[in-house]
Amino acid sequence: MGLKPRRDDFEWVYTDQPHTQRRKEMLAKYPEIKSLMGPDPNLKWIVSGMVLTQSITCFLVKDLSWKWIIFWAYAFGGAINHSLTLAIHDISHNVAFGNKQAKWNRLFAMFANLPIAMPYSASFKKYHIDHHRYLGGDGLDVDIPTKFEGWFFSTPFRKLIWLILQPLFYALRPLYVNPKSITKLEILNALVQFAYNFLIYYFWGLKPIIYLLAGSLLGMGLHPISGHFIAEHYMFLKGHETYSYYGALNWITFNVGYHMEHHDFPSIPGSKLPLVKVIAPEYYNGLPQHTSWICVLWDFVFDDSIGPYSRIKRECKLVKGN
Repeated sequence: MGLKPRRDDFEWVYTDQPHTQRRKEMLAKYPEIKSLMGPDPNLKWIVSGMVLTQSITCFLVKDLSWKWIIFWAYAFGGAINHSLTLAIHDISHNVAFGNKQAKWNRLFAMFANLPIAMPYSASFKKYHIDHHRYLGGDGLDVDIPTKFEGWFFSTPFRKLIWLILQPLFYALRPLYVNPKSITKLEILNALVQFAYNFLIYYFWGLKPIIYLLAGSLLGMGLHPISGHFIAEHYMFLKGHETYSYYGALNWITFNVGYHMEHHDFPSIPGSKLPLVKVIAPEYYNGLPQHTSWICVLWDFVFDDSIGPYSRIKRECKLVKGN
């Protein structure tokens, strides 16, 4: 079968996102789903272990040659740092300490941020709420690529470069698409992060800092785990804007692959998302899903019909006070 022609615009729709209505239907049919909502008591211990592991690794790599610094940054540190970004994603929904302890969730997200080496958690929280509230919203959902990205990164080679540069686009796109004022939490996030970086540099030198930074950039670029960036919302089948993946990589990514379930119930921690599918299988079994994040990356690069334009967009009205 020949490849379909590449897109020259986003897929514009004039309906609301499907998750809101499905959530209402599912809660009416399966009220026990509400019991899954709330904090995950194990999350703080898992994340603390990951932060401790990366901090110890900084000591272990301080005398390695540069080629081994980069190797371990990609093969080990990149996986942990990317996983920590997904822990921060979970924490942004207040599932570490619960909705009544929002401040502790924000502070703990800054702690989870430390090995990533770049202040990230406070800004992520600020924008991620828009991704859920205005999924695909033009000028509101900064997860959607810009028109320039859709137009320019349209060939296999350019799409490969785009995947490698994903961390850069995710960091800079919000400043262009939906700029917001810097908050006190973002300033605190930066101060805490720079203090940690300084201590690592003071005691163990530059190589551990490069190890952490390279791990973050490589782990969120062309890396098997990064397949989730594409798998979650890029339109591999017309009309479907959210997809789940139920494979083994969920074990190290806080079940981010259960993405249909997550958008249906953002207040359920990743550890409990598989139970949503167990309780209400008929809502998910018939939906398209991905079986491999590596295959997702391959198809994204080499299928002419898929690219940064392969996203559903809609006009959304800004909710007052947001």
